[in-house]
Amino acid sequence: QVQLRESGGGLVQDGGSLRLSCAASGRSYSSYYMAWFRQAPGKEREFVAATYLKGRWTDYADSVKGRFTIAGDNVANSVSLQMNSLKAEDTAIYYCAARDNLSIPQHRWDDYDFWGQGTQVTVSS
Repeated sequence: QVQLRESGGGLVQDGGSLRLSCAASGRSYSSYYMAWFRQAPGKEREFVAATYLKGRWTDYADSVKGRFTIAGDNVANSVSLQMNSLKAEDTAIYYCAARDNLSIPQHRWDDYDFWGQGTQVTVSS
């Protein structure tokens, strides 16, 4: 069983930056994809970004393109999310996810097999 642990959330002012990290443990090999989703109060969980750990493929939600950067590390079995130019609407719980299927995932939460507990990101305006 894979365990995912996020870190790096917190409170930041509008226009500021944060970096989230997620480390996977529980087995000796990595998943094919890791991703970040987020869920704001009263809203559904939404896709933020994803990366293929064994190559250079990345994918972003339109709302974060140009502001967020995802980076995966196949050896460390981890992923990070650098978030710049943060806005109040980025406030949410951010979840790390991992996928064992080789096919390219869609922006669906159920495309992923394992989940972290989440880390809170709050952007004050």
